[in-house]
Amino acid sequence: MRVEVTIDKTKQLAASAVEAFRAEFQKRLERSYPDATFSVRRAGNDGMSVLGGSTHDREVIDVMLQETWESADDWFQPDQ
Repeated sequence: MRVEVTIDKTKQLAASAVEAFRAEFQKRLERSYPDATFSVRRAGNDGMSVLGGSTHDREVIDVMLQETWESADDWFQPDQ
C-alpha cells in the first residue's frame, strides 16, 4: 500500500513543519501498516490518496492523519 499526502503550498508553515509532520505521521502509519510506503509534498491543495488499500484502510488512515495534525503541539517544536 502507498499513502500520499499533499499539503497546500499556500499555507504558511514553519520551514521544518513538513519534515516534522512526515516523521510523526510515518511513525503512526508504521504501527498499523508496517509495509506501507508514505510520501508528503507541497502541492496546490491538501489531499490524501491511499493506493492499494481498502476503503476501511483509507478511513483508518484518514483518522490517523487528522489525529496527527490535531496533536501537533505534542510533536512539533517550531524554530525559535
